[in-house]
Amino acid sequence: MTQRQNEIINAAIQLIAEKGIQGLTIKNLSKAIKVTEPAIYRHFESKTSILVAILENFKNFTATISSEILSRDESALDKIFMIYRAYYNKFTETPSLVSVIFSDEIFKNDKNLSKKIASLLSANEEMFCSIIKEGQKAKEIRNDIDNKQIALIIMGAMRLLVKKWETSAYAFDLKKEGKKLFNAIKAIIQK
Repeated sequence: MTQRQNEIINAAIQLIAEKGIQGLTIKNLSKAIKVTEPAIYRHFESKTSILVAILENFKNFTATISSEILSRDESALDKIFMIYRAYYNKFTETPSLVSVIFSDEIFKNDKNLSKKIASLLSANEEMFCSIIKEGQKAKEIRNDIDNKQIALIIMGAMRLLVKKWETSAYAFDLKKEGKKLFNAIKAIIQK
């Protein structure tokens, strides 16, 4: 991805955070980065292709985190915490990203975007299920609850905390509250 494409993506994320998906227009983007509208179209064919690029960037981030953490010789619970921490760090660095990644409004009317977000969710679920199975096998995580259900609890709790943080206008320390949330989940799922 070129520097200009990254600039366009970052401006798009910021516009969505400030004005909602309706505020993401090629005209607004061109004003935000001080280029002409045709200059935007030289890098992306449409607003949808910009959204796809945002999702692809986040999916690449997720894949990198997943491969780094899954390859470590750590306990399953430690791996889950490392994933939580990586996501909270990413969202703290780029709070406006939350408006895109967790926005149902953006994806519901476009099949291509819906497929991308479904793929992202599926990859996250698979990552957590893999770690949970590993923890269940090592007798570290309860095995009386299905790994997929535990993964949904972990993912849902994280999503809810991040959305709560966003709707509070980032009024609390996401990393600190994320650690508390992880400890509560750990108490529930630990064997």
